[in-house]
Amino acid sequence: MSTQSVLFDAPGPRARRRLLIGNIVGVLVVLGIATFVVYQLQVHDQLAPEKWAPMIEARTWLYYFLPGLQNTLVAAAYSIVLALVFGLLFGIGRLASNRAIRWFCGVVVEFFRAVPVLIMMIGGWIFVSQVLRVDPSLGPLLGVVIGLTLYNGSVIAELVRSGVHGLPKGQREAALAIGMTRSQSIRSIELPQALMAMLPSLVSQFVVVLKDSALGAIITYSELLRSARLIGADSPFPVLQSFFVIGVIYIVLNATLAWVAGKVARRIGGRTSGKTQRPGALKGGVDVTASFGVKGR
Repeated sequence: MSTQSVLFDAPGPRARRRLLIGNIVGVLVVLGIATFVVYQLQVHDQLAPEKWAPMIEARTWLYYFLPGLQNTLVAAAYSIVLALVFGLLFGIGRLASNRAIRWFCGVVVEFFRAVPVLIMMIGGWIFVSQVLRVDPSLGPLLGVVIGLTLYNGSVIAELVRSGVHGLPKGQREAALAIGMTRSQSIRSIELPQALMAMLPSLVSQFVVVLKDSALGAIITYSELLRSARLIGADSPFPVLQSFFVIGVIYIVLNATLAWVAGKVARRIGGRTSGKTQRPGALKGGVDVTASFGVKGR
């Protein structure tokens, strides 16, 4: 019996005919909506060549799109790295055997998860500008990085905690049985496996970081979205066109990020898959890799 016949019943002639009709109707509806949108754009003179011409001019890319893209990537890169550090530290802290550390890390994580990221951006911007008196040109960037780091770091901390808790209890029990401490078990056995399992969720969170950097426009950070708004101020006011280009750039960025993460995951998975075939390191006369199912050298 094939897998398909186990998972669902194969459609008969009448079901296939209905599916075909449904697909045709669906395609016609989509084409109708697309035609309506194009017609409305034409009616409102949004397809005029003079409104799209600035999108391919060198001046637009040199002074608006490329600087905005650079600032978006800089803010996202700093925020992703710092959020990972924050998330790992407080995620592990929430797994600590010491009750006071668990409580402290839990309060910090829950607090920053509850506060909206925009408020943390504004608060960070005011703090570095008014209290620390940093260079005014760096204030908006630091505000964006602080807000994104605190919020997304707390989310990653929860991912770490839930990822470790989601592992089979036998792995932790086996680690303790061969003489490892709780912290050694987390660092050497549970956390590496949890990170691999969390990789899709982490990539989704990185995409959130990238998109949320657009909130920096509110605190005058010149990221991609703010650059599009500045283009829209030029005559003949190509607002829709500039936002269309920005949307395409964001889609390409997120697709590239997901593709890179997929490559990294396959590379790590390929490197670890071959290790299960090798005899594991002996610790106290016990084959550690065999005991935990760990695919490591």
